[in-house]
Amino acid sequence: MASKNDIQHRIVTAMQRRLNPILGRLPGQQLLETVGRVSGQPRVTPIGGRRVGDEFWLVSEFGDRSQYVRNIKADSKVRVRLGGRWYPGTAVLLPDDDARARLRQLPRYNSTAVRAFGTDLLTIRVDLER
Repeated sequence: MASKNDIQHRIVTAMQRRLNPILGRLPGQQLLETVGRVSGQPRVTPIGGRRVGDEFWLVSEFGDRSQYVRNIKADSKVRVRLGGRWYPGTAVLLPDDDARARLRQLPRYNSTAVRAFGTDLLTIRVDLER
């Protein structure tokens, strides 16, 4: 029998599959581009987070279950679109960071959704290249 977290993950993932292509087209939407670990093709995911100097911080709601996290594990080189401009960088997974505390430092709307729907929170820092 599936656990509550498994069911929640399936429901949210199904919803995101329909919503993410629409969100990805919005001009102000922040995006994370990873390289598919199997296909080698670029994979773009709408995200929410905050730039702090030369770092971009975000929290994955499903941790290692998120496809983009699995892609980062295979290749940490990513790109982040902020304000309509793409920035290359290197993603660093921070499982020891307090993701709930981190969400309090990130934009409220996205953080509220991540807290509400997430089951396995994982902090990610992207070190942006100059």
